[in-house]
Amino acid sequence: MKTIPRLNFAHLPTPIEDLPRLTQALGGPRILVKRDDQTGLAFGGNKTRKLEFLVAEAQEQGATMLISAGAIQSNHCRQTVAAAARFGFDCTLVLTGEKPKQASANFLLDQLFGAEIVTVEDRKDRDRILQETFDKAVAAGKRPYLVPYGGSSPTGTMGYTFAMEEFMNQNRKVDWIVFGTSSGGTHAGLVLGQRVFGFKGMVLGISIDEPEAQIKAHVSELATQASEKLSEQIQFTSDDVLVNENYCQAGYGVFGEGEREAIKLFASTEGLLLDPVYTGRAAAGMIDLIRKGFFKKDETILFWHTGGQPALFADKYSQDIIRE
Repeated sequence: MKTIPRLNFAHLPTPIEDLPRLTQALGGPRILVKRDDQTGLAFGGNKTRKLEFLVAEAQEQGATMLISAGAIQSNHCRQTVAAAARFGFDCTLVLTGEKPKQASANFLLDQLFGAEIVTVEDRKDRDRILQETFDKAVAAGKRPYLVPYGGSSPTGTMGYTFAMEEFMNQNRKVDWIVFGTSSGGTHAGLVLGQRVFGFKGMVLGISIDEPEAQIKAHVSELATQASEKLSEQIQFTSDDVLVNENYCQAGYGVFGEGEREAIKLFASTEGLLLDPVYTGRAAAGMIDLIRKGFFKKDETILFWHTGGQPALFADKYSQDIIRE
């Protein structure tokens, strides 16, 4: 296996915990949680694993600046600018959505960590403005490194390829791994890690915002590309990627009854906080699938918690979560 540049700053391995009261409330199957909300950097989250490889690559290329993009309350952007601060990079974030009148949650933390922020109201303009921002930095004599949306590049995918190895070394037998999938890097890493490290269970991504066919195509391509960083290419197809698209119709970041129930149920049974966009929606999907009998009662599910709790305190969500 090839040696891949990596900075070791995440708090790893993250623990796996039993959720007996949630299991009881839902009538089985057994539910465990992998606590990647505890990876340590700026309240933690799944992007920290990816940034160990992405920031190492930026350093290797002689970059002095990180540039990335996401939504106004992006967890990825919060962790990216925190990594920039820790390792001495300048950082510019291109954030999509209406700029809040008062900074809160991730948007507040972005500024605290020192990001220069460019806001874009319409998501369709984001990629163009992101490229313009990058080009301006180059023209100004800076050395920017473009951190892809969600950290989801072949390099970023290494974070969850090796997360699967970490999980396997924790020796917890599970039948299913369930998590939220969107930009594809976490999903592709787990699929690649499943193949490389021999996980025999099922890896199910609950789509946050994209159709099943699109995620399958993107994740299989990304896993194939990422495999070359380890050794010879492994060819993945859409059939190797398991996705459920039934819970994303409301659209990205739209908070509904499913997310509200999931957040309150995890909190009230286990004292465990989810976020309103990713883990809230993924957990809502898992809960619904349990109630519909999709999982067998004697099976064990590992819910992979990807973090994001600061978004709970965003004005957009905070009051809606607690209303009856």
